[in-house]
Amino acid sequence: MKKTIRDYDLSNKKVLIRCDFNVPMKDGVITDDYRIQSSLPTIQYALDHGAKVILLSHLGRIKEESDKAKNDLKPVAVRLSELLNQEVLFIPETRGKELEDAIAHMNEKDVILIQNTRYEDLDGKKESKNDPELGRYWASLGDLYINDAFGTCHREHASNVGIASHLPSGIGFLVEKEIENIEQVVANPERPFTVILGGAKVSDKIKVIENLVTKADHILIGGGMAYTFLKSLGYEIGTSLLDTESIEFCKEMLKQYPDKIVLPTDHYVSDSTEGVGTLKKVEETEPTDMGLDIGDQTISQFTDLIKQSHTVIWNGPVGLFENPSFQKGTIALCEAMKQVEGKTVVGGGDTASAVQSLGYQSYFTHISTGGGASLELLEGKQLPGITCISEK
Repeated sequence: MKKTIRDYDLSNKKVLIRCDFNVPMKDGVITDDYRIQSSLPTIQYALDHGAKVILLSHLGRIKEESDKAKNDLKPVAVRLSELLNQEVLFIPETRGKELEDAIAHMNEKDVILIQNTRYEDLDGKKESKNDPELGRYWASLGDLYINDAFGTCHREHASNVGIASHLPSGIGFLVEKEIENIEQVVANPERPFTVILGGAKVSDKIKVIENLVTKADHILIGGGMAYTFLKSLGYEIGTSLLDTESIEFCKEMLKQYPDKIVLPTDHYVSDSTEGVGTLKKVEETEPTDMGLDIGDQTISQFTDLIKQSHTVIWNGPVGLFENPSFQKGTIALCEAMKQVEGKTVVGGGDTASAVQSLGYQSYFTHISTGGGASLELLEGKQLPGITCISEK
């Protein structure tokens, strides 16, 4: 079992906390601060226990000099100051004298936010490729390292694996919550256990399906993924999304697990993503039809299985929820999951965006902050950003 922030005496210690402040921005304004809010319990705990808190995060991708201005972390420091009700000193550098002097003059319960760690990617991708010297340098700034950035735990970067290899380390409350609600739930679910999988491509979820099909009681397939499964059964799918390279995989899964994998029997189709849906049975699909949401009969079947479940994990939208014409299936699944007497877990990425944009976030046991990281946990993989943490 990994050490957590609770396992250390933080008083007067310089505690480096890797957060995930990779928030959406428009014209320098944060449009959704969910990830900042999610980091607060760990930061506040460190402050309450007398730490000198030094925060690191990435924001966006830095491929050229012009990317720096739009991915500056200064707005995050401003928002954090408001949320913590105290000054968060922003250092616009990732290393150097200004940063070192600021840390040297910290008092207990002070907070510093270092500039975007990916600024270091401009010179040979030092952050993203876990440059040993950079990891060693950042580690030299603190006494203890806490990883609370679940969204990057599936990556081996200088700001997680690099720092942790030089300091005593632990996980924060957010990462701990993610492990408890994904990894441990999959390992020991309360049954019936239902998995909902959507999104565009089957190939993105092959390892998830392989890992969960032996564990779940049902796997409900929606979204673009469903059409590759339907195609493997010989159905006409029109202009719907098709992952040609995964047809044989779908055929084999349906052959091995015919009673576990549940496919749509009807859907809403249109001739464009901007259109209005027409309800059709899957066998009535025409060559010009594009499937964009699950249909009423499918909604009824899916929601019945969800309501009977005691554990539900959902990864991938079941329709083009961004268009109000094709939100019906996603809303119906949210409503059904509200009635589940047990754990309801939403994978990160588009599924989390759908749930939050439709106003259902408060009804779920857990909404993951990391799309790629949650997907890899569902695949049964070990995540480098967690593996590197000190054991109890």
